[in-house]
Amino acid sequence: MHVAIELPEDIARQLTSSWGDMPRRALEAVALEGYRSGALSRSQVGLLLGLNFWATEDLLKEKQAYLPYSESDLARDRAELDSALGA
Repeated sequence: MHVAIELPEDIARQLTSSWGDMPRRALEAVALEGYRSGALSRSQVGLLLGLNFWATEDLLKEKQAYLPYSESDLARDRAELDSALGA
């Protein structure tokens, strides 16, 4: 799919001046928001951006793109792990 974004020329120049590669930054923004919202997996973000596992992890960390993980999620995961280990 091809997606085009129309920006006023002065804003496009300002963003390009600040960010450099505008098309890449726009693609990263879509990928990061997709990940944050749960619409994309970590591996899909890497595929979309052409990154390997560790580069994807570094980008997600740098951009503070964390999935919601509550204390109840942790408790559930610990209980499942305890059950699987026979603890």
